[in-house]
Amino acid sequence: MEFASEFDADGAASALTESLRPLGTPERAEQEKRYLKSDLEFFGVTQPVLRRTVRAAAREYPDLSRADAVAWSLALWDSLVYERRSAAVEVLRLAGAELIAADLGTIERLIRESRTWALVDPLAGDITGRIALRHPGAWDRIDGWAGDEDFWVRRSALLSLLPGIRDGRADLPRFERYALSMLGEKEFFIRKAIGWVLREISKSDPGWVAVWTAPRAGEMSGVTFREAVRRLPEADAARLRALRDSL
Repeated sequence: MEFASEFDADGAASALTESLRPLGTPERAEQEKRYLKSDLEFFGVTQPVLRRTVRAAAREYPDLSRADAVAWSLALWDSLVYERRSAAVEVLRLAGAELIAADLGTIERLIRESRTWALVDPLAGDITGRIALRHPGAWDRIDGWAGDEDFWVRRSALLSLLPGIRDGRADLPRFERYALSMLGEKEFFIRKAIGWVLREISKSDPGWVAVWTAPRAGEMSGVTFREAVRRLPEADAARLRALRDSL
């Protein structure tokens, strides 16, 4: 028999909001709003301070369940204040080890509503990718993201590969499927993401990246190519640059 949680997600969200509000400055709020080209309201809190504040708040709830963490995150998210949404992401990050494939429905909703890399990237690269490493069934949903009409969702599919790459478990066939389906896209955030993933792979397997890049050097956008060769041995990078220049 399941018992209803006594955790007050709305109350916890309000309390955390009041902790964050005085930690920002109007100058930084204006700067961040302009930098992110966002319609959200900003308190002007730096990311390190926000993370420390969320961690401190989470310590007040030592018995927080996975469901409670998701509820708290959603209560924070349902606001037009950037710091509340960023705090929602941090709550999910802290609960990361407990999250399961079924939580990807919630995470997908947040990705679709984010409209900025500052929220999308941690949701995808830090949270979604870790869920998939623990629960391989999550890839079924992420594979669907790779063909989604929303470019932020497509970007999220690519970035979800990063934790596996960094853990020495690069899923190269999946990356190839995703990247080849998006390589011709004009959207900057897709082009950058493909290059970013290639750059991460090159840290441990530069030979694979060099071989993969060579036949596609002329097809890649400039930003994808630059990221792909950034961490390659100079001889390989120079050879690929010369090849691209010759095409």
